[in-house]
Amino acid sequence: MKKTLQDIASQLDAELLGEPQCEITAVLPLDRANDSSISFINDVKYLEQLNNCKAGALIIKPAYKESIPQAYLGSLLVVDDPYLAFAKVSQLLDPSPIPNATISEKASISKNASIGNNVFIGDFVSIGDNVSIADNTIIEAGTVIAEKCRIGENCRVYSNVSIYHGVEIGDNCIIHANAVIGSDGFGYANDNGTWVKIPQVGSVVIGNNVEIGAHTAIDRGALDNTVIADGVILDNHIHIAHNVHIGENTAIAGCTAVAGSTKVGANCTIAGRVSIIGHLDICDGVHLTACTFVNKSISQPGAYSSATTFQTNKNWQKSAVRFRQLDDMWRKLKTLSKEIKELKHKDIGNKEK
Repeated sequence: MKKTLQDIASQLDAELLGEPQCEITAVLPLDRANDSSISFINDVKYLEQLNNCKAGALIIKPAYKESIPQAYLGSLLVVDDPYLAFAKVSQLLDPSPIPNATISEKASISKNASIGNNVFIGDFVSIGDNVSIADNTIIEAGTVIAEKCRIGENCRVYSNVSIYHGVEIGDNCIIHANAVIGSDGFGYANDNGTWVKIPQVGSVVIGNNVEIGAHTAIDRGALDNTVIADGVILDNHIHIAHNVHIGENTAIAGCTAVAGSTKVGANCTIAGRVSIIGHLDICDGVHLTACTFVNKSISQPGAYSSATTFQTNKNWQKSAVRFRQLDDMWRKLKTLSKEIKELKHKDIGNKEK
């Protein structure tokens, strides 16, 4: 993949200072860049590295134009947000292989399935009855798509993904290897110690421009659907339980779990290993830091945290003992506070006499 700096500048709507016809083939960090690669600077502290930098081009902020060392001989692309520009250039130069549109003879495809134009279907893919796959979509080896599923245009489903019956997936979605979409929600009733399974008759509806990480599981709804709205990005090893609704453009990092019937708003960011219990409402614009435990609804945008930071094991053991003593300490403190108020009241009364 090659792009001239003029092409890249046009895509980024960037100011170009240097050689327009310089060919760029890769995005590389400052210390490994060469004359056919591009790098970026998003913090002034990295400017000092440019004395030895051999990048063919740099993406920088306008404020850095006058600070570029004379030793640096490459071209400059000037934009307001270099990190965002870096992401866009990375897409332009992405070397990930894209298979040609073919359907493997080793795939098992129902005669009732509808397959669009320019579709790739790999070895040992299984596609059930009444499945619909739209144009320009890639289904890689070993994936199973059960009956009555719909997958939109320009999607990429990596190897060994399992998509249960009736799941709907929009356009421009990416689903990474070994994800499971539409498995049963965890619904049971207890009959005198015996668990009685509740059939999960809802489905999963995934919007457009959604990315789902490897080994992530999204349960189907018990009665209503589980919904992943447009623009959501989910990391690896996430669990989304039945009837959950994730709002537009929300990002969730790895190992987070969202319990059943919780609604997460739009434009939220949820860090790794967050635990959210069921039947809660989390409003738009909430940021949850790593390991936060959410046991109540959140109605105000902002950042929320609950995990304690690491300590030496010896200090943690002491803290753990004190955690168990907190309730007793609070009760004693409350009693002492009451006694102090009573003593002050008596002291005031004595002075008045």
